[in-house]
Amino acid sequence: MAQRNQEKGVTGAVPVVTAPDRVRNVVLVGHSGSGKTTLVEALLAATGTIGRAGSVPDGTTVCDHDPAAIRQQRSVSLACAPLVHNGIKVNLLDTPGYADFVGELRAGLRAADAALFVVSAVDGMDAATAALWEECAAVDMPRAVAVSRLDHQRADFDEAVALCQRVFGENVAPLYLPMLGDDGVSVAGLLSLITRRVFDYTAGLPAEVRDPDPEHLPAIAESRNELIEGIIAESEDETLMDRYLEGEEIETGVIVDDLEKAVARGHFYPVVPVCAYTGVGLDVLLEVLTSAFPAPPEHDLPAVTGLDGSPRPPLTCDPAGPLVAEVVRTTVDRHVGRVSLVRVFSGTLRPELTVHVSGHGLAERGHPDHDADERVGHIYTPLGAGLREVPHCVAGDICAITKSGSAETGDTISAKDDPLLIAPWEMPEPLLPVAIVAASRADEDALARNLARLVAGDPTLRLERNPETHQLVLWCMGEAHADVVLDRLRAGGVELETEPVRVALRETFAAGARGHGRHVKQSGGHGQYAICDIEVEPLPRGAGFEFVDRVVGGAVPHNYIPSVDKGVRAQMERGIVAGYPVVDLRVTLVDGKAHSVDSSDAAFATAGGLALRDAAERGQVTLLEPVDEVTVRVPDSFVGAVMSDLSGRRGRVLGTEPDPAGAERTLVRAEVPATELLRYAVELRSMTSGTGTFRRSFVRHDPMPAHLAEQIRKEHPNGG
Repeated sequence: MAQRNQEKGVTGAVPVVTAPDRVRNVVLVGHSGSGKTTLVEALLAATGTIGRAGSVPDGTTVCDHDPAAIRQQRSVSLACAPLVHNGIKVNLLDTPGYADFVGELRAGLRAADAALFVVSAVDGMDAATAALWEECAAVDMPRAVAVSRLDHQRADFDEAVALCQRVFGENVAPLYLPMLGDDGVSVAGLLSLITRRVFDYTAGLPAEVRDPDPEHLPAIAESRNELIEGIIAESEDETLMDRYLEGEEIETGVIVDDLEKAVARGHFYPVVPVCAYTGVGLDVLLEVLTSAFPAPPEHDLPAVTGLDGSPRPPLTCDPAGPLVAEVVRTTVDRHVGRVSLVRVFSGTLRPELTVHVSGHGLAERGHPDHDADERVGHIYTPLGAGLREVPHCVAGDICAITKSGSAETGDTISAKDDPLLIAPWEMPEPLLPVAIVAASRADEDALARNLARLVAGDPTLRLERNPETHQLVLWCMGEAHADVVLDRLRAGGVELETEPVRVALRETFAAGARGHGRHVKQSGGHGQYAICDIEVEPLPRGAGFEFVDRVVGGAVPHNYIPSVDKGVRAQMERGIVAGYPVVDLRVTLVDGKAHSVDSSDAAFATAGGLALRDAAERGQVTLLEPVDEVTVRVPDSFVGAVMSDLSGRRGRVLGTEPDPAGAERTLVRAEVPATELLRYAVELRSMTSGTGTFRRSFVRHDPMPAHLAEQIRKEHPNGG
């Protein structure tokens, strides 16, 4: 079943499937610049989905439709681009390669059943790509490798394959070898190692398949033996290896069948050379995607529970089963409103169906738990930013819905009469703070609306309204992420500015002191009269505040003593030297004076505050800064540099230990002042070539060094 699409530039039929085994969900991953988006564009054109491939530099690709992506000439968000090959719908999920947009990458991994790693034949790969391979291995996700950019003059396919084998480990082997053209430089075809045939692209797509020339046979024979042995080693037929070693010629059909099974199980990882601009390898790559990668029923589904956390039976990818789907990405379009990209795991999503939308577990990131019944309007298959209406979306497929009032990234969509929750996928903690302020009061409402939209769609973005510094802080993944967020806010009509992030400090007394508070005013009628004397002494860290009454002889009437307490507490909140709250203090009221007519609660509250300020001027007040425990995860080769850097941040290294989650990685634990960590997310990434990650948690407050405390005092000359 298919509907014709009238969208400009799209020539293919709208793909609609009725069975999960006719779907493949493939996420493309690789470092920024490896050619993922260009490859997707070429595959869309090769299958007739679009009339002509767009260009990243020109900003005309299907997947990079975001204005920020066009401006930066790199992907900044997840995009879905479906195509049809041999009757199979392939949902290509193009992900950003830059580390700041790891949230979009993880959403793509959640929606996919297999991963295509795109490795540049020119630039190789970065360490983050290698780490991602380990993550996919941990969940047994099937993988293949496309070696791209073969048309570049510095392209080296053999070196790219060798690099993949060193980094990705065993069972990585090419299915094809590039064949040079008559000029001896350009790649004109591929040599199939399994069929021993040549795929000649001299005349373009589809390739002309013919017998190899005699000079090609030695290269085929040498690489073919390694490939065949790797495939047979994963075969379920235990006699196959013995037969092969005895010299028996194994039928091509048997080899291909075993190859496809090994790839689908995630035990073998084929390498395919491709060139997006010339079309070399696009057809054979499509065969790998549709024939070797698993259909949704062959891939494990996430666990589900009831809304109360009660366990439920495992899901099966059955169109007739209970409806369970997940919002993997949410955006807000100025014309159609909220657009939600949805992966259906079970059941069938239909228009006009009333469903339950649940989002739990992300309250700390500005996503309060929410539950709502909503009616699904139209259902679409997305093609980048384009939406093409379809009659339904079956289990295993990906679709888009619009105008949902509450759906956010990570939410579960399920049946109204039996609502469920899908176990959330792991999201990294945003660790780069950016303080923003509306340019004018008129912009404040627009800022609030746009922030709500952004936070709803991006679970790696955390919004914090700090009650102590009174700043509005966006916690982002890095500078590039922050730039995109600010661009989107400004594109929504918000005029805003950024300001330095302030860390919430504390003040306390380093030694005991006495304070005298005198508040005496006379201006006709009732005046104001209150005098009190206090003694201040520091308490152990974390002890809080104590107020003690030691007044004798009624010098301060009993009914005014709570007012002194109230005034002291109010001054502590306002601060006494730099405007930060005062903590860990015992204040003892020892003496004072009152007037029978002019004394009042307000007067004694004011006098209490003045007494505390006087004690601060007489005594020694110190600033306390928050100290965080930091755990840094880095490859072993960067441990020395990281430890040295932490020490330079006034940190105290607590120790190191092997990372239980990955080989050749180390966890470095340290205690570091929070003021030294404001840009650590950016600096750690630079220091470790993008491979280092960290997490932090508050431990305690410690005294700030005198020279830093004095600098802050100068910035706040009026204290509290």
